[in-house]
Amino acid sequence: MAPKGKKVERKEENISLGPQISEGELVFGVARIFASFNDTFVHVTDLSGRETIVRVTGGMKVKADRDESSPYAAMLAAQDVAARCKEVGVTALHIKIRATGGWLGSFERGLRDGNVDGNGTKTPGPGAQSALRALARAGRSSLLLPPDLARITNASSGMRIGRIEDVTPTPSDSTRRKGGRRGRRL
Repeated sequence: MAPKGKKVERKEENISLGPQISEGELVFGVARIFASFNDTFVHVTDLSGRETIVRVTGGMKVKADRDESSPYAAMLAAQDVAARCKEVGVTALHIKIRATGGWLGSFERGLRDGNVDGNGTKTPGPGAQSALRALARAGRSSLLLPPDLARITNASSGMRIGRIEDVTPTPSDSTRRKGGRRGRRL
């Protein structure tokens, strides 16, 4: 117990999140945007992919289930992700966009639509483009300043975009034979 009359001095330490960087240095993260027709995920990790920095979905931003995959929900999710990345210190992103693709997700859809070709849709959902644009524009205040002045003062520097890559899974062999998992039953 501290003696009466004397005040104990507490030292405040500055706690900084993210890597130690010098001024003007770019710190990269990897933004994985998974845009299906039911939801849009925006997931940012470090370069190795081991540590998640932030993950926000379109369903976390809107109340109605039908709006989870909308461009508006994807834009809100990407803006939240960009704000969190700025807090941590990530200033640039490599982007990997993924659609449903593959085999399994399309089989049920193919049965429903009468088109059983075996491949999932390779086109991303409606939220992919708006999420990408929101990440690129995040933090920009070019609406407040004329373009000349914004360029001079560097006020328009949002998240820098490194590489944009499509990582939609595609089957490397032919389409799956009909009959399902348990085969044709006689």
